[in-house]
Order: sequence, then structure tokens, then C-alpha cells
Amino acid sequence: MCWRIWHLARKKKQIAWDDTQRLAKRRLEREQGRNDAADDLSELSEGEKEKSDGNHSPEAAKDKIARINSDLQAWSDEEKPRQLYIVLISMHGLVRGENMELGRDSDTGGQVKYVVELARALASTKGVYRVDLLTRQITSHEVDSSYGEPIEMLSCPADAEGGCGAYIIRIPCGPSNEYIPKESLWPHVPEFVDGALNHIVNMARVLGEQIDGKPVWPYVIHGHYADAGEVAALLSGVLNVPMVLTGHSLGRNKFEQLLKQGRLSREDINTTYKIMRRIEAEELGLDATEMVVTSTRQEIEEQWGLYDGFDLKLERKLRVRRRRGVSCYGRYMPRMVVIPPGMDFSNVKVEDSTESESDLKSLIGSDKTPNKRHLPRIWSEVMRFFTNPHKPMILALSRPDPKKNVTTLLKAFGECQHLRELANMTLILGNRDDIEEMPEGSSVVLTTVLKLIDKYDLYGQVAYPKHHKQSDVPEIYRLAAKTKGVFINPALVEPFGLTLIEAAAYGLPIVATRNGGPVDILKALNNGLLIDPHDQKAIADALLKLVADKSLWAECRKNGLKNIHCFSWTEHCHNYLSQVDHCRNRHPTSRFQIMPIPEEPLSESLRDVEDLSLKFSIDGELKANGELDLATRQKELIEALTRKVHPNGGSPSINLPSRRQKIFVIAIDPYDSGGLFTNIFTVTIKNIMKVARGDSGLNRVGFVLLTGATLQETLNALKGSDINVEEFEALSCNSGSSIYYPGRDLIADVDYEGHLEYRWPGDNVRSIILRLAKAENDTDDDIVELKAGCNSRCIAFSTKPGRKVPRIDDLRQGLRMRGFRCNVVYSCAGSRLSVMPLFASRIQALRYLSIRWGIDFADSVVFVGDKGDTDYEQLLGGLHNTIILNGTVECGSEKLLRSEENFKRADVVALNSPRIRIVEDGSEEKDISRALESLRMK
Repeated sequence: MCWRIWHLARKKKQIAWDDTQRLAKRRLEREQGRNDAADDLSELSEGEKEKSDGNHSPEAAKDKIARINSDLQAWSDEEKPRQLYIVLISMHGLVRGENMELGRDSDTGGQVKYVVELARALASTKGVYRVDLLTRQITSHEVDSSYGEPIEMLSCPADAEGGCGAYIIRIPCGPSNEYIPKESLWPHVPEFVDGALNHIVNMARVLGEQIDGKPVWPYVIHGHYADAGEVAALLSGVLNVPMVLTGHSLGRNKFEQLLKQGRLSREDINTTYKIMRRIEAEELGLDATEMVVTSTRQEIEEQWGLYDGFDLKLERKLRVRRRRGVSCYGRYMPRMVVIPPGMDFSNVKVEDSTESESDLKSLIGSDKTPNKRHLPRIWSEVMRFFTNPHKPMILALSRPDPKKNVTTLLKAFGECQHLRELANMTLILGNRDDIEEMPEGSSVVLTTVLKLIDKYDLYGQVAYPKHHKQSDVPEIYRLAAKTKGVFINPALVEPFGLTLIEAAAYGLPIVATRNGGPVDILKALNNGLLIDPHDQKAIADALLKLVADKSLWAECRKNGLKNIHCFSWTEHCHNYLSQVDHCRNRHPTSRFQIMPIPEEPLSESLRDVEDLSLKFSIDGELKANGELDLATRQKELIEALTRKVHPNGGSPSINLPSRRQKIFVIAIDPYDSGGLFTNIFTVTIKNIMKVARGDSGLNRVGFVLLTGATLQETLNALKGSDINVEEFEALSCNSGSSIYYPGRDLIADVDYEGHLEYRWPGDNVRSIILRLAKAENDTDDDIVELKAGCNSRCIAFSTKPGRKVPRIDDLRQGLRMRGFRCNVVYSCAGSRLSVMPLFASRIQALRYLSIRWGIDFADSVVFVGDKGDTDYEQLLGGLHNTIILNGTVECGSEKLLRSEENFKRADVVALNSPRIRIVEDGSEEKDISRALESLRMK
């Protein structure tokens, strides 16, 4: 036993030491990134100095931030037409509009309540036509059948202006018959993205028919939590509409806390919570989002400040430069705004405190037994626990989660005899049938609660009912207020604290943790006390002070009721829409305009047809990277879209495979050790085409090629074979940074280039990449720019064979710390490094084409090798079918993707998906044919 104690203590010290070293290294890296950014942004130009010298009064200095945001316009109900379409995403948990099972598990808590109420509130705001809340569809027998309904109406419009209201849209992803915890949902994110994309495209078309004939694309896509943040980022990228992110709780913050506790190693934390996968999703959300909605300033400074992609000082500096019209040299930081969650006060009934006291006496007889005829059911459930139900009630309401710190609260109550004499305690800890059948974390908390009640002999003083409905919660608050009780939230860290606002609305003074959102809430409401959640005595003293001092209790009650309007949903929605509207003013949105495809006779189906089914409207501001001005850019795009095909080879419009029933996508990366195509490349393409056409006919299957090579390298590889490049509907080259249409003389898709332009730093990132990619002892020719691999949306570098190069995750970290938002890919067996716009990738190019062509993902097959470029994993998951051709790729680049201590491939894609097939000999026609048959794609 002594040896075990010594070993555990030693292990804890080692974890603490490793953590200290890691944090120190990270601080140095962040400081270096900040210094690099400061070097570029260090000096104001003469124009900046003149603009900044206008007013030096103290009043102007105080109003500095207000001046920066002076162009923010308040949302006005009267000025906005009712036609906005808003998409909210909350992927995990049990989400429904009525009888929410809050507290059932750690995934179904305050976030579920928040997103449902936000959807309803936005839908009732003038100017909003429809709100869709996207979540996962669950048809498991473990949960109610309502979670399997594809659509649930949350609210219908309150007026006769023709709006649609709010809806929950449930998207199938992952095993349909399983309720999966959020830590296990990560491999199924691509499926959710594709399903959500299908819904949004269809809804845009339907809403357009209802309003003015033009597709109505989302005004904003808002992701809630890390998983939905990644979904929103990918949807925002392919649709090119603004994104908003709300973290709710953050992975880095949780990671740091778990490491400080010393109970789990870094590897154990990652395995249990998939924390590195979650952090990368949050970083991607920061890359893509226009705005991050937070509940408190503490969340900005102490939690988001831990991320590579956000630096408060750099964000303020960039915001000042944008406001003054000065170049940011391609750098970007998302905007952080504090918008506290709202609450619907329409059904809140607040009684006068004197009336409450007399009412309670009339409800409870002189023999201290309740008169059940007058009591709500939940009151009887609670008061049956108490020996003296007249005493003030200390109320705690949360999930049975260790982070909620209920056991410390119970210890504080049990060890303070004076507090026990003055008050009762009620613990509403979710719903339970059998503690032993609950998740381990919840089971441990509830078991500890029961043991503490027995240890301190709190029978008759503590209530802990097994069940309650969501509709019972207001009655619980009312009961606590009638007894002149107090509400407490003793969580170790509380991101916001919605229950504090709810309690205040019913006239309850509050005691809350000083870590997180409650600090701002109490500052606004001035109706309670803050405590250190680790200090039992401080908890007991704060509760005792409010319970014993009736004048203080009355003052806190009065202040809370007076200031509660600050947290109404009306106030929240107006603030939210104002901030979104402000962010959209600098987002160069490209919108798909899907027009009806004209009918053509079957006999003409083989003829090349001009695709006029898709146009773009461009709305945005000029990027400060030396490119064409906005008017010229718009003119070029419009001309490119409307110009007809000329016999002499003029710029054509995009080819639409309108008669194709299936799309086969070839995305194998068959390079040798020198980064050159092997002959298996053309052999595999021939075999796939031969198998596909064997039974389907020439024109039922269209082919798309996705490659990390350049267009010229691809054409050279195809030259000499029997493959005509015009047999492909499209070629996506340079790892998804460009799209070409062989049927139109290999003209590049300029619309796609415009689609990728947003946040592309262009030449500004070139020197930074060279700095990040070079090791200390590298010579100038160890990594050099590859001119032949570059285009307007890709900067390519060639690396010397055998040289040790940095991994993709390290390069992304370095770019993020310096304010650059890019996608980085190693291709050609690791010999080429390509830096591209954030939203450029092979899978995003495929999603782009699917929208333009109206192709269902379920009708497409993606052929990949058993390894490939560093974007290989992204091609495996989704609603499309995937066939892995073993033995077709000699050298891959996956080892350059991330370090061993990061997340694994199993956290990115579900390799056991029914949509994935593995062909052991990928070069054999018969094996490819059998795989297609098993997928019912032949």
C-alpha cells in the first residue's frame, strides 16, 4: 500500500512537471507568434497617424472601443423585411421542444434549453422568416420516439406576415439505432455536414419559391459547441455564408483543469474525452467564424485566450486597423461579443413576499403536514422530505456532474450547525430510476450525495426527489421563493449560469461561484453573493448571511426583479441580429442562384449544353491584398457566368452533367518516393471507367478527378494512355484549390476561385510559411517555392528529399498564432507543401460541385487508395460511398499530418461505416465491380 501511494504521488508530480513544461513551451510559441505579427503591424502609416490624431481628450480615450464599434446599427423591427433564414446547429444530446429531459445525461443540459428557446425567440423577431435548429436524429429504443421524428415545429409565426416559424430538423448520422455520447460523435461529423447541406440547399430553393423566386440562403449559420462549430465551419465554407460560434464550454479550459487535478495523464484525458479532437474543432471554428458569442468577458479573456486562433491584443489591433481602412496583411481574428442568454418572462408569476409567507402558512397546516389539495405535485414531492417545511429553502438545480460541485455544497451545509437550524436544502439533480444504471460520473455523484446525507444525519433537512419535469422547474423556484429561500450555483466553473437568471426572475437571491459567468450576472443584477467553490466555509457563510439577514434578503430580491429585463429574449435577439448584421457588412458573400433547368429532348442529351442553371451575386468589401477592385471583380464574374460559348474557344459556362445518374470520383494519390505519378494511376482510372460503364451505359455515370498535382502534371500523366481527359466532367487540382472542366477546353472555374477568396492572405503568407517550415540548420534550398505548382489560390513549396519537415498540425498552429487562416496540405509523397485558402480542399470542392450540379451525395462513389496526401482522411467520411483500393499507393504523406499525442484517425472517420468498402487488390476490375455491387452502385 505504501508503495502504491508513493507511486501515485510520483506519477502526479511527473504529470505536473510535464504540464509545466508544455505550458512554458506553448507560452514561448504564442509569444513568438505575437512578435511576428507585431513586426508586420508595428508602425502606423502616415495615413493612420493622421486618422488617429483627431481627438486626444480624456473623453475620447475612455470611448475608444465605442468609437471602433460606432458603425454598429441597432436592429429595428420596422426596417427589416421578414425574409431572413437562420440556421442553428446543436448536434449532440436530446433536443426537443416540449418536456425537455434536462439533466438526463451530461449531453442534455442548459445548452439544449438555450438553443431551443433561441430558435423560438429569433423566429418571433420581425425580419426573420424561418429558423431551423439542426440536430442529430435518434431512433434508438433507449430514448423517446419523438427524437426520431425528422421535423418538429417549435413555433409558428405570431403574426400574419407570412413567416414560417421555427423548426427542429433532425439529420441522420452515425448508427441510427444508437444514442451516442458527444465524445463518440466525432467520426460521424462528415455525415452530418452532408445531410445538413442537402437540407439547406433544398430549403433555400423552397423558401425562394415562397418569397420572390430566388433561393433564400442562410443569413447566418450558428454552431453551438465544438462539434456543431466544425459542422458550421464546413457549411459556411461550401456555401460561403457567415458563421457564428458559441462554445458553451471549451476543450482547452477543461483540458487544463483535468491536468491540474493530476488524476489523469494527457493520454488518459485524450482517450476518455477525445479532448484533442474537440480542441481542433474549436480551432477550426475560430478560423471560419465571423463572430464568437460569449456570455461573459471572463470567457473571452480566460478561456478563448487559451487558443492558438485567438489573441485578444492582436484582435484589438486588427480591429482598429480595419476600422481605419489600413491593411492587416492578410491577418484575421474573429470578433468576440458578449450577449448573455435570454429568458422568456411572459409566464413568470412573481408574488409579493408578504403574500408568499401567508400563502405558505395557509398551504401547510399547524401540524406541519401539507394540504395537498392546493399544492403543485412537485411541491408535495419536495416537502415530504422535510421535518419542518416552514424553514427557508436552499435550492440547487443542476446535472449530477462532478463539475457542478454539489458534494462540496452538501458538506458545507452538513458541517454548519447554525445553517442547518435555519434552513432546509433541496437538490434537484436530474432524473433517475436506478443509480447503478446511470453513467459512471452521475452515479458517483449521486452515491456520494446519499452517503453525505447519512454521514451528517441530514434526514428531514435535505430533499432529493428522483423525478421532475421541465414544467415543474418554475414551481420549484416559486416554492423556494415562498419560503424566503436562496438559490445557489456552486459549480467549479460555470460558463454562464442560466439557472441564476431563472431564479432571479422568481425573486430568489443567489449565491454563485466566482469562476465564470456568474460574475457578470451578479454585476448586472446585484442580487446576491459570489463564493470560492472550493471553500466550504465561504459557501456556508454566504448562505447563512442571506438566510439570517431578512433585510439583505429583501434587498437582493428587489434588485434582481428590477434588473432582470437585461436578460430578456427580446433584448438578446435584437443585440444578436445587430451584431450579425454588422459582421455581414464585411463578408464578401457569394450566393448560389439555382435556376430551373430547361427540359431538352432525350435525343439531345449527348450534346454539350450550356449550363445557365447557376449564377452568383457578389456582396462584400475589398480585400487589402492588391487584387482587383470590387467593381472590376464583379464585372468579371458576371461576364464569366453569362458569356456564351464561342466556336473560337471563348470562355464557356460550367458544364452540368444533367443526364448523369451517378458520379464516380477518383481521388487516389499513387506517387512514388520522388513524388511522381506511378503507372498504377492510369491503370486504376481505366479499370474504374470500364467497370462503371460495363452495365450502366456511356452517359449514366460521370467522372470527377481530385488530385494534389497541378493541371499540367495531371495531363502529362494521362498522356500516352487511352484516357481522354474530356471523359471527366471536372478536374480538381492543387489539392482542391482549383476546378477545371475538360468539356469546356479546361477552363478554370473562376466562380470557385471567387468562392475561395475570403480570408486568403495571398502573398502575405509566403514568408511566414518559409519561416515556419525551415529548421535551424536548413539551407536555403531545403524548402523552396515551386512556381509551377502555384496559382492564384495556392502557394506551393518543394521540400528536399530526406529532409525532416514540420507536421501539418504544427504549421497550422504557427499560422493561427500569427493570425493567418489557411489550409495546409502535403502531397506528392510529402515532397510538396501547398498553402491554400481556408475553405479550399478536395472534399469541399466535391461538395461545391454537388450543389452546382444538384447531385445527391448518396449517388456518388469516391475511390481512394489505402493511403494518400494529408487530406486523405477527409475523403473517407460523409454520405457518399467510399471504396478503398489497397495496393494502389506506394508512398503517402499521412505521417506528416499530426503528432502521435494528437487524436487518431478513428476520431475523424468511422471506418466501420456501411458506406465504406475495402478492395484488397485495388487494381483488379472484378474486385472493384464486386465492391460497387455491394454498395448497390452498379
